[in-house]
Amino acid sequence: MNFYVMTLFPEMIEQGLNTSIIGRAMEKDLLSLKAINIRDYTLDKHKRVDDYPYGGGAGMLMTVEPVLRTYEAVRADIAERTGKSERPRVVYLTPWGHTFTQKMAKELAQEENLVFLCGHYEGIDERALEEVATDFVSIGDYVLTGGELPAMVMIDAISRLIPGVLNNEDSAEYESFTGNLLEHPQYTRPEEYNGKRVPDVLLSGHHAKIEAWRKEQSIERTKKFRPDLLEKM
Repeated sequence: MNFYVMTLFPEMIEQGLNTSIIGRAMEKDLLSLKAINIRDYTLDKHKRVDDYPYGGGAGMLMTVEPVLRTYEAVRADIAERTGKSERPRVVYLTPWGHTFTQKMAKELAQEENLVFLCGHYEGIDERALEEVATDFVSIGDYVLTGGELPAMVMIDAISRLIPGVLNNEDSAEYESFTGNLLEHPQYTRPEEYNGKRVPDVLLSGHHAKIEAWRKEQSIERTKKFRPDLLEKM
């Protein structure tokens, strides 16, 4: 998987994703990450990438040309690496997009190249979005200062589904939201702490009973914290 992030703050992306599981996956060449600075592709001598919106309104809007030139640079990089000219899937991070889910993460994890477009200020000129964006995605019903944090959230979630990224391949299969259920409670040593014991069933070695207990606990936890998920089952 090759991730590209079109952004005004490439250092934010690089510093946020070059550690832990994602960082180790990049060291193993299981995935790659390139953060491309949109300012590098503006023709404005002052490196401006924004202007006032037509019709008035608060704030500034990112202009068309730098975004399109950055996109073409990404396409050129993909073509040089693969020998194929293609229009990659481009995710624009926006509060009005479709809500990001585990199902969406699994779908996007099938892509060979995935591009994220991070807006800033009051957003991006609609003409740029019409030209390059294929997916409009939100990570929740709230507003952030830019698309960088949502892009990092999505890259983290997607990367964990790429074979080899997680040491234990079963981890992704049995986590929360698999089958629209939250993950069951987990315990480790010691068996007792401050009078609270690990449930006996987990110490029994009886795998069928353990699985039945975990399923029951997943249902109860989902019912308590996310009853909306049960309605989708």
